[in-house]
Amino acid sequence: MDTTQPLALLGGMTPQTFMKRHWQKKPLLIRGAVPDFKTALGRSELFDLAASDGVESRLVVRRKGSNEWQMKTGPIQRRSLPALKQSHWTLLVQGVDLHNDSVRSLMDQFRFVPDARLDDLMISYATPGGGVGPHFDSYDVFLLQAHGRREWRIGRQKDLTLQDGVPLKILANFEPEQTFALEPGDMLYLPPRYAHDGVALDECMTYSIGFRAPNRGELARELLQRLADDAPDEVGAALYQDARQSAVSSPGQIPPEMCDFAQQALTQALRDPIILHRALGEYLTEPKSSVWFEAGARTKKSQTFIATLQLDRRTKMMFDAQHIFINGESFLAKGRDATLMKRLADNRMLPVRELARASAAARSLLGTWVEAGWIHEI
Repeated sequence: MDTTQPLALLGGMTPQTFMKRHWQKKPLLIRGAVPDFKTALGRSELFDLAASDGVESRLVVRRKGSNEWQMKTGPIQRRSLPALKQSHWTLLVQGVDLHNDSVRSLMDQFRFVPDARLDDLMISYATPGGGVGPHFDSYDVFLLQAHGRREWRIGRQKDLTLQDGVPLKILANFEPEQTFALEPGDMLYLPPRYAHDGVALDECMTYSIGFRAPNRGELARELLQRLADDAPDEVGAALYQDARQSAVSSPGQIPPEMCDFAQQALTQALRDPIILHRALGEYLTEPKSSVWFEAGARTKKSQTFIATLQLDRRTKMMFDAQHIFINGESFLAKGRDATLMKRLADNRMLPVRELARASAAARSLLGTWVEAGWIHEI
């Protein structure tokens, strides 16, 4: 993607300008971000998806004229949904990009943000009056109106106190500063912790493109767990020694020297940045627990490809200076092979003419990924 070219998606702004002026800073309303937008999934298809195992979905119902909320988590069968003529209910279906190629293609339009931050696309279906109450998210989000109309009230909320006794994280003292009514194709960007309340003005569908933002504690836990497997090889099997340990009158106290020994062990385990980078790449490309792949088949059982390769919509592929990462696995790569693999990660496809330049080892690895269903020949 040429980040210096204006995008209708960003209201004629270039991705570079958007990231500088708005990303994690201030909201942006974009009229006609996707002109003549047509929903990728109809109402019935979305309902069927919400009823599927392995799909995260929620049903939120508010009693009209009251502050009584009910929430049910999926799978949610069609017969469990309220009547379409009933107002004030919302169905939320998470990770729709994992199940529909058109939705995945739409989400790819936001890849001016690193893939390491791009999370998923959620679809919210609502009858008139439906919504989830005023709240804030801890991540960036683009709210694209797909069908019908929705009114958004937004504000820089300082009081983050939540209401008691409700199954949702609803702000107790919401103070909106701006109000917008979004039509199909309109989009609203909100930075993290910017309070918002969306209410359906009629039957509507909204696409939420969200971005992951792991906190330090979560990231440290995940990386340490992955580093633990390599620790014995990196640190070695040296035993703690205390030949100069004197007799103690307080045997319950941990010797300071043992604390130092433990600190040295951790420092040594983390001293090689490549190991840390590898763990981070594997973590960032690990598919969600609900993701599974159907085994693929080669069109030709040889080291030569006769078709362009395209990543499966569920595949996560990234890279750093030394590694290629795909679906939680890491591979060292350099030279021409690394260039081709990085191009595949950036473009999510690799033309057949470029595949001929890959080494035999790289073509064999790509063939393995095709057979695993991570990549497809098209």
